Amino acid sequence: MRLILRMARFACAAIVLLAFSGAFAAQPSKDDKVVKDGSIVSLQYTLTGDDGKVIDSNKGKAPLKYVQGQHQIVPGLEREIVGMKVGSEKHVKVKPEDGYGPVDPRGFIEYPREEIPANGLKVGAVLMGKGPQGQPVRARVKEIKEKTVIIDMNHPMAGKNLNFDVKVLDIEAPPPAQVIQPSQPQAPPQPAKPAQAK
Repeated sequence: MRLILRMARFACAAIVLLAFSGAFAAQPSKDDKVVKDGSIVSLQYTLTGDDGKVIDSNKGKAPLKYVQGQHQIVPGLEREIVGMKVGSEKHVKVKPEDGYGPVDPRGFIEYPREEIPANGLKVGAVLMGKGPQGQPVRARVKEIKEKTVIIDMNHPMAGKNLNFDVKVLDIEAPPPAQVIQPSQPQAPPQPAKPAQAK
């Protein structure tokens, strides 16, 4: 009899556990989130050259916020961040072809000296101009000749390895896609009935 009572209690306990199992489902923690396409990532970074000198850093400043997979950062870095979690850190070396590209010889353009402003007539000076669609364009003075000036239209980091030390500060889920409900087709209008003769 005692054995039957114990089995009955065990069966009741099992039923109660099954009934409440859905109520205690594990909630995803912040650590479960990983960087994937569509994630809104907040990133801390320090960029150094091959000589170890710091080129840029946002430590102690606002984080870099971007959408993973939208090509808002250099491709080599974006690819290496996939799968990282909040708080994880990584050193990433990005080669020129995955960064700002190799130096393009077509990016060196020779201008008449008189077209360059006087304060831009020194090697390394940064000049601002406008592109064909009116977009701002930066260029650097590469060489000054007697009658002409050679300017470099390449990105300043073109042809260089980029060494990033990154830390993922936060990962936000992408906003839910808005589903547009198709409108319900309306019933075709009924054809007019012919008038009955009186």
